Order: sequence, then C-alpha cells, then structure tokens
Amino acid sequence: MMKEITAVSLFTGAGGMDIGFERAGVKTVFANELMKEAAETYNANHPGNVMVNDDINNVIDKLEEFRGVDFVFGGPPCQGFSVAGKMDPDDERSKLIFTFLDVVEKVQPKAFVMENVKALGILEKWEPIRKKYLERAQSMGYSCIPIILNATEYGVSQKRERVFFIGIKGNGDPFFEYHMRDLIEQQKQKAPIVKELLQSLGRAGTEMNPDTCTAKITFATRPIMRKSPYAGMYFNGQGRPIDIDGYANTLPASMGGNKTPFIDEEYLYGEAESDWVVEYHKGLLDGTIIPEFKDAPNRLRRITINEAARIQSFPDNYVFCGNKGKIYTQIGNAVPCKLAEVVAKAVIKYMQTEM
Repeated sequence: MMKEITAVSLFTGAGGMDIGFERAGVKTVFANELMKEAAETYNANHPGNVMVNDDINNVIDKLEEFRGVDFVFGGPPCQGFSVAGKMDPDDERSKLIFTFLDVVEKVQPKAFVMENVKALGILEKWEPIRKKYLERAQSMGYSCIPIILNATEYGVSQKRERVFFIGIKGNGDPFFEYHMRDLIEQQKQKAPIVKELLQSLGRAGTEMNPDTCTAKITFATRPIMRKSPYAGMYFNGQGRPIDIDGYANTLPASMGGNKTPFIDEEYLYGEAESDWVVEYHKGLLDGTIIPEFKDAPNRLRRITINEAARIQSFPDNYVFCGNKGKIYTQIGNAVPCKLAEVVAKAVIKYMQTEM
C-alpha cells in the first residue's frame, strides 16, 4: 500500500491546479490564496479547512509544520511576465516566483511544480530571471527544468501555452528532462473542438447554461483586418470571436465585460450553415460590406461562466463564489485542470520509477 501523497498549494486561486493534482492522487494539506472570492470558491469545493485566505508573506513562517510533504505546487500571478502586461521585472508580482521558492526552502518537499506564462519560459528578456530561479532551485538541492506545454495537446480546448518549472530534490539524473518530457508526452490527448465541448450544455439562458455576460457586441468602425476571421479587430473591445470548429484562444482573467470572447450560437447549435463572423469578415475583405458602428446580430453572444469553466476543464458541478465579474476572473486565472493533472501524473511516475 502506497502512502498518501501530500501537497502544499500556493497561489491557489479557484483550485484548478488542485483538481488536477487530486485526480493524480495528491491530497492538499494546506492551500493559500489572497483573493477572498477565490478562497471561498476553493472552500465550497474542498471542505477540508486547509485554505488560508491571506497574503503569502503573512503565512510563510507557519509553514514549518508541513516540512517534508511530497509537493509544493502553484501558479504565482504572472502579470509581471505576461506579454499582455507591461512585462516589468520590478512589478511586485514578478517577485512572487521567488516567494514560491522561499516556501519550497522552508517546506523541503520531494518535488515542486510552478506554473507561469510561456514568456517566462522562453523570452530572452526573462533569461536573467529564469537563470536566477534555476540557480536558486539548484542551490537548494533541486534539479529543475522549465517545460512549455500547449493545453490543446492535452485534452483542453484552448490554445493556452504555459511553462511548468518542475523541480525534484536530490535528483542526479542527467536525463531528467528527457524522461520528464517523455512521461508528459505519453499522455497526449487531442482536445475536442469547442463545438463538441459546448453543445451539450445547451443554449445560453437554459437551465444548465445560465446567460451570465450581457456585455453588448458592437462593430468597430475602423476594423483592423487579419487573414483569419478570428484574429482581426473588427469588433469593439478585446473580446474576440471564438472559432468553434477549432480551439478558443487563452481565456483572459479580464472576462466578464466586453473582453469576454463570443460565439455564433446559431452555428454552434447547427441552425446556421456557417459562422456569421466568417461571412462578415469575407464581406469586409471584398468590399461588399461597409463597416458602421452598430450592434452585432443576436446570434453572436458572449460565452457564459459555465462555458468558460468547461473550456478551462473544470468539472461541470464546480461551485464558483463571488459576483459574475469575480467568477470570470477566477476561471481565466486558473491553470486548466486537465493540464495540471498531466504534469502531476508525470512527476509522480518519474519519482516512482526513476528515483
């Protein structure tokens, strides 16, 4: 009988990463989150009183008691590193990846997994920070590698690319990265297209899929065109149309208003032959449509909370707390559950077979 695998969860948010680790057989013994509503969401779905809703700097000294757990995992806020943000290394939030390592140093887990934006894993701009992070992990006795994964290759219908820093204590394996990549890639699973994923929820406004985002969709009078109908900016606001025959772009934490992506509902439910957005884009390109400022047709609508949660691979029965805007934020901020599960399973298997 294998002993229970335990973990400390940091920057927990609504618990997307925790769900993945739980599915891989890990029990969270302590969780920490600053945002009140996200902590409430976590408690509503994980009634074990392990959540502490406070600033991580206030709880760090209390973590001694969890010394020797198997894992420390979490996704520190990434706005400081995000290409979408200001990319400021002095942003307070950028320092939290080192606070994560402070906890690792205190708790001395067998392994750690830290998720962040892809930029931190590859951009030259972040090379010094990456180097400092990896050197610090090494000085603490952890061999650590960054691995970039695209969620669509692991069952998540969203083009979300993220870096996972995986550290294992006392690991002298020269082929660590090779083995870890192999264990992750063995779990590759093509994600369903958005149409297949969302259809069974039913129309927006029905029982399983309440209509939750009322932000209007309006046309831009000066569209910025791209080859793809899903890439240009010919609607106002940052919410873009989703290609339901493919995958959603990364769901942002700023959803809830006009930054919420949208879909053609008639096309989603098979009542229309083609996506309205594609036809409109074609008309703009060939000059048969003159752009004017007006509301988009009703068949175009923002994705609902339940749809956003499904795109992030949360279970359908997951309970979210807070107002609508806060719930959209929690969903956008989360690590897709299925992606976290893949990484957790790979690390556990590595520790069982290679260590």
